[in-house]
Amino acid sequence: MTFIVTFEVDGVHGKGRPRFARRGNFVQTYTDTKTKSYETLIADAAKKAMGGSEPLKTPVSLFCYIRLPIPKSYPKKRLEACLSGLERPLKKPDWDNVAKAVADAINGIVYVDDCQIVDAHITKVYAASAGVSVLVKEIGTI
Repeated sequence: MTFIVTFEVDGVHGKGRPRFARRGNFVQTYTDTKTKSYETLIADAAKKAMGGSEPLKTPVSLFCYIRLPIPKSYPKKRLEACLSGLERPLKKPDWDNVAKAVADAINGIVYVDDCQIVDAHITKVYAASAGVSVLVKEIGTI
């Protein structure tokens, strides 16, 4: 039987670059607060979706459906084109940064490590409300 877990997260934020701070003779690497809080939001949704299930130890497919808000400056005709799928977002955040934030946030919750992701499908569209729909599917082994 194939294990599938789905969940939704409100809002969209791409994974930020690592930050560096000098601490005496050492350099400390840290994640910025916006990225950290977004990853916490994702992790909480994943924990709720997993219930009491253990993290998967098998290969998985990751599906992310990224919904970006339509800019308020768009006229009605362009707004309709966005909602019908005729116009797609060509603005930040980049799809790979959002997917990386999702993949890192659900480490140890849905799967043991994100190196288990062997297949990914990412879609970025305009929508009335911003958010990310995530589906992780276990890939059966032979």
